Amino acid sequence: MDQELCWKAVQERDASQDGDFYYGVLTTGVYCRPSCSSRRPLRKNVRFYATPAAAEADGLRACKRCRPLENRADRRTVARIEKLCRHIEAHAQDAHTLETLARLAHLSPFHLQRQFKAVTGVSPKQYVDACRLRVLRRGLRGGGSVTRAIHDAGFGSASRVYERAATRLGMTPKQYRAGGAGVTISWAASRTPLGPLMMGASDRGLCFVQFGDSEDALLAQLRGEYPHALLEPMGEGQREAFGAWMRALASHIEGRPPSRQLPLDLRGTAFQMKVWAYLQQIPSGELRSYAEVAEAIGAPRAVRAVASACAANRVALLVPCHRVIRGDGGLGGYKWGLDRKRSLIDRERAARASD
Repeated sequence: MDQELCWKAVQERDASQDGDFYYGVLTTGVYCRPSCSSRRPLRKNVRFYATPAAAEADGLRACKRCRPLENRADRRTVARIEKLCRHIEAHAQDAHTLETLARLAHLSPFHLQRQFKAVTGVSPKQYVDACRLRVLRRGLRGGGSVTRAIHDAGFGSASRVYERAATRLGMTPKQYRAGGAGVTISWAASRTPLGPLMMGASDRGLCFVQFGDSEDALLAQLRGEYPHALLEPMGEGQREAFGAWMRALASHIEGRPPSRQLPLDLRGTAFQMKVWAYLQQIPSGELRSYAEVAEAIGAPRAVRAVASACAANRVALLVPCHRVIRGDGGLGGYKWGLDRKRSLIDRERAARASD
């Protein structure tokens, strides 16, 4: 590193240098991004580092103002993690330890763990599992043997698949391949301020959660997803569990934090997951433009790609793409209808004002 050029970037708070290096202040014991807005230190107290790991090795801690380890991952780190994601996707069946992935990304395991989640919204292990599950779904839908599909997806044993993956499929792999044959799916529909909401669950967990225009249309959609399953209305013994999920989603609709955390199974490209992770950090009642989202994730020219990522979101409310609008103040698009988008924004603003 050129010490003088680094110092000049710190003096000018040059954001374009974020990620190229970090500077530590020995008198305060912290390290920062070049663009940090804190008071400029004296040159004699400053040291420069290529990575956060190097700064931490000198006993420095991350600045609480510019937060170099949090969600604003630098350009170089984003590029490394995007490349790592492509490697995982292409080699989902391989064994991936955190140490192995860290070496591929040229990061320390600790730094990779934090930055991978900042960029993609999930941990490296969760990303590997999602890629393997995607391969498993594709293999099962292809009509081949379950054993071959499990092997091709990289799962070590059939028992592991049935213990872990089945909870995310909502049924066993064999039953999923057969379109739900031999599976009973209980469903329940509820009226919400945004229209009908339907949930479907097998004895292994939730396998269907969707908004729609009518209960009949949602039931047809459920039947299309699992054409050979036995569909039946929810029984009395299941009402408590369904009710808890409905109340959690109702809290989101009203613009308030839910009383329980709803699990997300997000699957997308590294860029899409980076956008979705940022959307989940937008406070309720606040809005961002597509350009502001692009700038925040370190890709200022990718405005159209941000809009496409919002359109590709399959999880209403929990990944709040309704909080992103056009730069001129127009609502823009919304997968579940502009009336729902306008209603959600109004409700969240009202809840924020009342708080």
